[in-house]
Amino acid sequence: MKRIALYAKAVNEQHRSDILRLFNLLNNDEYEVYIGASFYELIKDWAETLPPYTIFRSSDDLVKYRIHLFVSIGGDGTFLDGVKYIFGLDIPIVGLNTGRLGFLSRISSEDLDEAFSKIDNGDFGIEKRSVIQLESSDNLFGDHAFALNEMTIHKNDTSSMIIIHSYMNGEFLNSYWADGLIVSTPTGSTAYSMSCGGPIVFPGSNNFIIAPVAPHNLNVRPIVIPDSSKLTFSVEGRSDNFLVSLDSRTEVISSNIELTVSRHSHVIPLILLANNSYLSTLRTKLNWGLDRRN
Repeated sequence: MKRIALYAKAVNEQHRSDILRLFNLLNNDEYEVYIGASFYELIKDWAETLPPYTIFRSSDDLVKYRIHLFVSIGGDGTFLDGVKYIFGLDIPIVGLNTGRLGFLSRISSEDLDEAFSKIDNGDFGIEKRSVIQLESSDNLFGDHAFALNEMTIHKNDTSSMIIIHSYMNGEFLNSYWADGLIVSTPTGSTAYSMSCGGPIVFPGSNNFIIAPVAPHNLNVRPIVIPDSSKLTFSVEGRSDNFLVSLDSRTEVISSNIELTVSRHSHVIPLILLANNSYLSTLRTKLNWGLDRRN
């Protein structure tokens, strides 16, 4: 029997039928289903149509229930939020896309039945995605000091640009005069980094992308470095406080805090279904190969 955890942060009425269809697919002797507490609060009004599923609230619950698969229901933001539950547990994750673009949440509602048929038959692979680790003098983010997409340093308000002093393996790299700076994994290369002119980097490339946000000097471009590197940052500016983000989580920092970024020893295992490769995702989401002139 496969033990599956379902997680969502928001439920739109237009996706209710897709979610109920997912419940119907899992309502058999092959699956034992567990629901995130926040997800249950969103759907408890549908309780008369659902079996009495067990609720989970933490990573410890996933360990206790010996979960085999974690399913994120939503967009990429929900997927990234769900990663904190499975981090370090070696539980594979897959996303049902009820959001918009969906580079991480790849299963569309049209492909739902086929996708879970493949999962049920074991017809899938595992793609291991690298993770950023953040170390700081203030122990920012506590146990969740990691990111699947990116770490971002950014100014806190509408004040003037900030200066981010950057070092690579102890050697001075650059002082970025900009609104901010992004350090991205290959997974995050199609997120904030791409919107700031960063390159698309394939998963498994073992790289970080450093991309400035609105740099003052136009000759400062995004660069790609080995993810075996250790990056150190300090920030200064007219404001006393700045922002640092790990995916969707944000903390306020002061100029006396030093930040160190490196590759984490843990990876995130993503379910990879046949005919759903990274290349096919890029072509579909970015409309590559399509003639849009008319």
